[in-house]
Amino acid sequence: MLDNLHSDEILFLDIETVPQQRSFNDLDDDFRHLWEKKSTNMRKPDETAADVYQRAGIYAEFGKIICISTGYIHNIESEVCFRTKSFFGDDEKVMLQEFASMMKLFSAKKNVLLAAHNGKEFDFPYIARRMLINGIQLPRVLDIAGKKPWEINHLDTLELWKFGDYKSFTSLALLTKVFGIPSPKDDIDGSQVASVYYDENNLERIVRYCEKDVLAVALLFQRYRGDELIKVENVQSMTVFAKT
Repeated sequence: MLDNLHSDEILFLDIETVPQQRSFNDLDDDFRHLWEKKSTNMRKPDETAADVYQRAGIYAEFGKIICISTGYIHNIESEVCFRTKSFFGDDEKVMLQEFASMMKLFSAKKNVLLAAHNGKEFDFPYIARRMLINGIQLPRVLDIAGKKPWEINHLDTLELWKFGDYKSFTSLALLTKVFGIPSPKDDIDGSQVASVYYDENNLERIVRYCEKDVLAVALLFQRYRGDELIKVENVQSMTVFAKT
């Protein structure tokens, strides 16, 4: 099946999320109560809701997206190239609106297929939920209500690796090691994103990490297909950081 896919129609993506507030005590009374209930099963006997609040970022109801990195494969004079672009910032609504506008343009030119690692369980539904919360119309490729499974243009490198075996989770870090792909976790990993965002105020560092993840997913996809891998010198980032 993978051989039938056109690489230039696949948009690879990855998101980085954090809790909506810096700490549990910054939540209003309703959200504190709701997090108390939500976090019941994830807490150890000696832990409080505040102790596990750093995990709130993985839930769309309690977290927010601070970066969406995208990338696509294309050919330039017989060279396999990869172009990335990231949408990031403190204002989630503005960032999601910009992403939605890009998706509309990208989808108008081709039958776009979204690809991510664990995207079906995390990235795709998280983006859709946060868009609805922010009052943003879903791009066609994310609006899957009423669609049959084969009509949903979502590709998941984790699902492909399972080959029907749903007993375990295989991380992107492990698969990049197995396939000899440069690790995207050479600076930070997902567990450190909230600290880098709230404590270091270093969004640029998070964006660079997110773009490495996107490239890793694309390289993993190429390994699955046995394609020629993208060379480092053929990776181009379109992300522009504002001067402060």
